[in-house]
Amino acid sequence: MADAPAADGKRDIILQVKDLKMHFPLRQGLLQRRVGTIKAVDGVSFELREQEVMGLVGESGCGKTTVGRALLRLYDPTGGEVLFHRADGSWVDVATISRKEMKDLRKEMRMIFQDPFSSLNPRLTVRDIIAEPLVIHNSDRGMITARVAELMEAVGLKPAYMGRYPHEFSGGQRQRIGVARTLALNPRLIVADEPVSALDVSVQAQVLNLLQTLRDELRLTFVFISHDLSVVEHTCDKIAVMYVGKLVELAPTDELLRNPRHPYTEALVSAVPPADPLIKMERIILEGDVPSPANPPAGCVFHPRCRYAQDICREQEPPLLQIGPDHHARCHFSEELELQGVVDVPTEA
Repeated sequence: MADAPAADGKRDIILQVKDLKMHFPLRQGLLQRRVGTIKAVDGVSFELREQEVMGLVGESGCGKTTVGRALLRLYDPTGGEVLFHRADGSWVDVATISRKEMKDLRKEMRMIFQDPFSSLNPRLTVRDIIAEPLVIHNSDRGMITARVAELMEAVGLKPAYMGRYPHEFSGGQRQRIGVARTLALNPRLIVADEPVSALDVSVQAQVLNLLQTLRDELRLTFVFISHDLSVVEHTCDKIAVMYVGKLVELAPTDELLRNPRHPYTEALVSAVPPADPLIKMERIILEGDVPSPANPPAGCVFHPRCRYAQDICREQEPPLLQIGPDHHARCHFSEELELQGVVDVPTEA
């Protein structure tokens, strides 16, 4: 059993991640000899409070999905701790518990997958798809159909459709089926891996509103993974920005958007359309490509693409430092640079 984090008078912490690492061996040749290591996640730390929604953002390949899968032990972490506060009050380290213990824990920690087309078994009816977690965890079989109907109503689907197959539903409806399956065991923590990126823009808002409603009604906690800041802006209490396996900035949503303290965050924020079309923001186009996690650059991982980089950035890796209340950034000059954030819309007198 893991030690509990110290209380600080705020809402109870439900998840505390310490120095999480997820490294994969890089193999080549006929004999598949190991020739290197892919550091997909390299020392990520954060904490999450009950009923909080944290956005995990960054470009493709930055490691955000790997973090989500490591949190739920879909990958066995290479190092670090993933401390979870169970409903019975005990703390467990997800990274080290046995597979048997993990099966029981999966009732409280669930995942919504990115692609509603490939995450549903086309050979199963909607009833069987949603009921699968209930069957695996030995729920009362006499109550399963009633529970499936209840879950379908909760996500805005008609229970009369439970005999249909996934191909008979639209993309938005399929994602609702996936959400219903996730909710089957009454979880407390949900990792949502880009749950709307595969959907039409017109459907994205419906699914996001559904997740917001479920969060409020069921008192859920979310890790919301996305590459789109404009999506997490309206759904998350705080945002963590990742780049090449590292957490480069973490702050409450409003603070991070209006006062970014890392140059990479500044570039991401510049791509968010302002609410007022008359406001013109400088769009920052990053030059070069994202470095390979198998061969990250020395010093700060962002320095090859950073327009503020100096000699120290090429030589020394900056630590993740607290620069304000609940605001952390991994930059040597985070307290000196004046970076561009979202501009407030002027109010009429």
